[in-house]
Amino acid sequence: MLKRALTLFPLLTMLLLAQAPDPGALARKAVDLLLAGKYPEFLAGATAAVQKDLPETELVKLGALIKGYGAVQSIGETTVTKSGPNSIAMIPVKFANQNINFRVVINASGLMAGFFQLPGGVDWKRPEYSKPDSFKERAVTVGEGEWKLPGTLTVPVGAGPFPAVVLVHGSGPNDRDETVGGAKVFKDLAEGLASRGIVVLRYEKRTKMYGPRVAALGKFTVQEEVVEDAEKALALLRTQPEVNGQKVYLIGHSMGAYLAPRIAEADGKLAGMVLMAGNVRPMEDLLVEQAEYLGVKGNQMDTAKGLQAKVKKLEIGDEDSPALGGVPISYWVDLKEYHPDAAAKALGVPMLILQGERDYQVTMTDFGMWKATVGASKGVKLKSYPALNHLFVAGEGKSLPAEYAKAGHVAAAVIEDIAGFVK
Repeated sequence: MLKRALTLFPLLTMLLLAQAPDPGALARKAVDLLLAGKYPEFLAGATAAVQKDLPETELVKLGALIKGYGAVQSIGETTVTKSGPNSIAMIPVKFANQNINFRVVINASGLMAGFFQLPGGVDWKRPEYSKPDSFKERAVTVGEGEWKLPGTLTVPVGAGPFPAVVLVHGSGPNDRDETVGGAKVFKDLAEGLASRGIVVLRYEKRTKMYGPRVAALGKFTVQEEVVEDAEKALALLRTQPEVNGQKVYLIGHSMGAYLAPRIAEADGKLAGMVLMAGNVRPMEDLLVEQAEYLGVKGNQMDTAKGLQAKVKKLEIGDEDSPALGGVPISYWVDLKEYHPDAAAKALGVPMLILQGERDYQVTMTDFGMWKATVGASKGVKLKSYPALNHLFVAGEGKSLPAEYAKAGHVAAAVIEDIAGFVK
């Protein structure tokens, strides 16, 4: 969860403001002030600590990012919900290039305890490589009981059985389409691969469906967040009549690729894996590298480096210590001795490892580490794409967060390369 805040959306900044009697009215006023660039007024009700952490200079940077979304076209109705002692107001704003939901948290003491910008809905348009007449979709359920997850099975038209893949999300509370800004990475993959004779299963991530319940566990790891559900999805896929159970693959993106070897080991039956922008280095190191890339300085950089140092010192037995970065210690400790490249090599299954060369979240450094460890192994293919970013969407120049706000699709070459590997 932390990784999503500092990677896919590194500028989802929490701001604190003073509360007005009506939480919804205060939230709307805050958004209006921010959009108008009235930063002193925006900060007027903030605590001293927040004013120190988020000076006006930082708000200017945030304002520049927001300008990249284009002109404001409309501001939707404010909705307010209760979460324990807090009130949470959500305000949807439609910009020319991107939809954003501003989320404002007001605490019980009368102070505004949070101000976030989150990706809003996008008007997804089918990419040219999707052939809707060549596949059909149906709803499925991954798992059962308290953690059951809704999913979508995309099935080619025609006589099966077909090879099949399960899509495993990146970090954060992802939906089944892996919607990130203006892209729907998994929807593109599902329709593109199904158009080429491959069954695809995608599903809502547990932290998307049951975020508060997962957080309430106190102690959890990637086992509960990712691995268990991926195992259940693979098992479900093999029961489908259209699927060739001997040709079931896993496609992991970002954190899903990082954890793919662990999932594959637990499953024990995979025909192969596709790793898209999978990191080899630990998350805490990526957080600092990304902060440096984005020019983060001052207290925010100190926080990132401080977190990195604390995680490095953790040992088994520290699980009862206070959370770090909003993540339980159990989560960090669980990954301390996990080396995905070594784990992948030990599996000996076919792999396709893909990397966007413009990706600043998981970089060519990690790609080089995969190559050094498994590049010479039988059945392993590696490919990088000069124009693609972390979402495997094409662009130019230095990749920045604002790029994700633009509508885009997974590159056709990626679809073709994966289809060729699986088939």
